[in-house]
Amino acid sequence: MTEDAKIKTGSCLCGAVRYRVTGPMRQVVGCHCGQCRKQTGHFLAATGVRLRYFELTEDRGLKWYAASDTARRGFCGECGTFLFWQANGAERIGIAAGSLDGPTGLSTVAHIFVADKGDYYELDDGMPRYPQSGGDQIPYPD
Repeated sequence: MTEDAKIKTGSCLCGAVRYRVTGPMRQVVGCHCGQCRKQTGHFLAATGVRLRYFELTEDRGLKWYAASDTARRGFCGECGTFLFWQANGAERIGIAAGSLDGPTGLSTVAHIFVADKGDYYELDDGMPRYPQSGGDQIPYPD
């Protein structure tokens, strides 16, 4: 079994939302959009996976917020942990990288929505930056 195929698990802070990933995950991106900054208190480090590899193993605390006409954000209604981002009708789900358990084997590879970046920090890590979404530049593996 390759590193990409190992089962990964994650959860919210209190355990009322738990999930399992059984397939390859996208590398981590830093999202600097205004919504991510408001919801996390800084920018969001996010990975993602195709839905066929994603399973909720505990969802008693899961709440969804319709953040726009095109996407929703999942969080724990008990402890408040932000966990997921999903475009309406998408066959993939974004996952807050910090909610994963143990070693992830992932790396941060880019920053998106840097046009909305906060003025209180700098991006000087040399990674690619995209003014809006990185689109196909940061692919989800099959």
